[in-house]
Amino acid sequence: EEDLLNDVCREVVEKWSESQIVDAKEKKEDEIQAIASMMEKQAKIVVKPKEVSQEEKQRKAALLAQYANVTDEEEYPFPDSDEQDGSIATAVNIGSEKSLFRNTNVEDVLNARKLERELLRDEFQKKKEQDKLQREKDKLAKQERKEKEKKRTQKGERKR
Repeated sequence: EEDLLNDVCREVVEKWSESQIVDAKEKKEDEIQAIASMMEKQAKIVVKPKEVSQEEKQRKAALLAQYANVTDEEEYPFPDSDEQDGSIATAVNIGSEKSLFRNTNVEDVLNARKLERELLRDEFQKKKEQDKLQREKDKLAKQERKEKEKKRTQKGERKR
């Protein structure tokens, strides 16, 4: 019976190993089939060209033409003094008349700087006036102290 038992065990192991090999082959075939089907799906996908209307083409051409005509002064306006503000503003206005839309970034920055300078100037004037008033008050207070001291010394001399 031991021989039969060994034979049966060997047979079971052989059948099991054969079934594992068959399963592995089936898995590989399934993987290959899945990859092939994905490749077929990707091959079927076709990118449709975007249809662009004539109006959009004209708008794009106008924008490209506008940016092609920008000069260095219009592109990088960095004023060094108040005298140049006027010339840059006219350059911005000229450039905006030609375009389909108006870029107000430069104007906004220039206006903000101008407003900031005016505010600083006003604050400086207020501080200057306050300092002047304070100096006058200090001067009056000093005179009053001198007069009080003078009166006190005069009183002391009278008593002697």
